[in-house]
Amino acid sequence: MKRLLALLATGASVVGLTALAGPPAQAAAGCSVEYTVTSQWSGGFQAGVKVTNLGDPVSGWTLGFTMPDAGQKVVQGWNATWSQSGSAVTADGVDWNRTLSTGASADLGFVGSFTGSNPAPASFALNGVTCTGSVTDPPTDPPTDPPATGTPVAVNGQLHVCGVHLCNQYDRPVQLRGMSTHGIQWFGQCYGDEALDALADDWKSDLLRIAMYVQEDGYETDPAGFTGRVNALVDEAEARGMYAVIDFHTLTPGDPNYNLDRAKTFFASVAARNADKNNVIYEIANEPNGVSWAAVKNYAEQVIPVIRAADPDAVVIVGTRGWSSLGVSDGSNESEVVANPVNATNIMYAFHFYAASHKDAYRSTVSRAAAKLPLFVSEFGTVSATGGGAVDRASSTAWLDLLDQLKIGYANWTYSDADEGSAAFRPGTCNGTDYSGSGVLTESGALIKSRISTPDNFPTS
Repeated sequence: MKRLLALLATGASVVGLTALAGPPAQAAAGCSVEYTVTSQWSGGFQAGVKVTNLGDPVSGWTLGFTMPDAGQKVVQGWNATWSQSGSAVTADGVDWNRTLSTGASADLGFVGSFTGSNPAPASFALNGVTCTGSVTDPPTDPPTDPPATGTPVAVNGQLHVCGVHLCNQYDRPVQLRGMSTHGIQWFGQCYGDEALDALADDWKSDLLRIAMYVQEDGYETDPAGFTGRVNALVDEAEARGMYAVIDFHTLTPGDPNYNLDRAKTFFASVAARNADKNNVIYEIANEPNGVSWAAVKNYAEQVIPVIRAADPDAVVIVGTRGWSSLGVSDGSNESEVVANPVNATNIMYAFHFYAASHKDAYRSTVSRAAAKLPLFVSEFGTVSATGGGAVDRASSTAWLDLLDQLKIGYANWTYSDADEGSAAFRPGTCNGTDYSGSGVLTESGALIKSRISTPDNFPTS
């Protein structure tokens, strides 16, 4: 990771002085900028930019800098309106961060490409005024405690929601990273001992999301049988020190109230059976769609008490409208949840995305919402919303870096060998025993494994 932390004094280019919308930008007496390359691959990179206003308050701003190499280009960005002319790059504040009081900061970022070298920009300007101060050497990262040893569950214990974060037994925010099953009625052969050993030991996954479809040949066809399968997978996750997200996978019909009685029956059973475990998280409605937030909230406020009656301590994830997009896919946004939250404690709100279909507007929503709501990305894909198509590596990387920055946990769709772009394994893999070799991975699987297998470094003090 490259980092440039500077109160910059020289060499800034002059950039436009007016944001694309809102009041005219005002001169700024100074700023500090932290520029971080969070990941890099052949021909591409991801960068985060944190700008802090050191002058008088501004109600509109433009940050400008010059790419030091002619081959460097901004491909896509977030939390600002980005543009580039030649080597000159500008980022204009957007609705939720346009006003910067004295000492206030805005976090933005972009995916870039390069053809030669990839040096960091040497100077920045806020509203056309060179940032004042002196250039400092890159800071030395402070010493950290040795990484905690043990499985994710052994280290973190019973999880709970604190503020807008998921926190561990030490009351410290944690990010869980892992994989979701496909429908267990179709891909049960993918979740035997070898596959789950690989997930825990080789992939180093923190969690297994158990996708139990309610319709589509799922729970409604055999409630006792599917409840037993879910419980068995909870035990398998527990034995390997992983958290288990029990996903009541409602999709069609989209109104979760259609399955209200089934949900009460199912969650009363699994909560009573698993109440003494500290690795269980309940996801009560996968992707509500074609239904209002009020209807989803009504469902949640009837199902959550059923869980709490048996298991008062476990975290519950509540789906949001518009296929768990916080309403964005229905033309709304997080404000409806903020204004009318579920009347329950120790809950999080689901957000789902598919990187090739859901980009800047969705990332902007998550950036805003994360300051007010506890979020968990209980399902996402690297491809289009159909679950197929090509991997959008740039958008996927932008999403994962944003989730890392915000400490939002996630489960990737899917740990399966389905014949679709979102699957982690090539078709036929689950007929064998190899779930670790690079030859069995799809492009999506290789990308996601490279991200979730990095050390967690969970805080313990």
